[in-house]
Amino acid sequence: MAESNSNNKNTITYGITLGTCLSTVISYTNWESIPWALLHGVFSWGYVIYYAIVY
Repeated sequence: MAESNSNNKNTITYGITLGTCLSTVISYTNWESIPWALLHGVFSWGYVIYYAIVY
């Protein structure tokens, strides 16, 4: 049971990190602005999903 909880925490942590990294790269590539990239990094997967729908 403890091993399962540890795996879930690692998965969630890596998912958040991947979403933040992906949204920051997409934002900087699109807008070429560090402040926008940081803001979109905060919104993480929300911005990635928005970008996928709109573009």
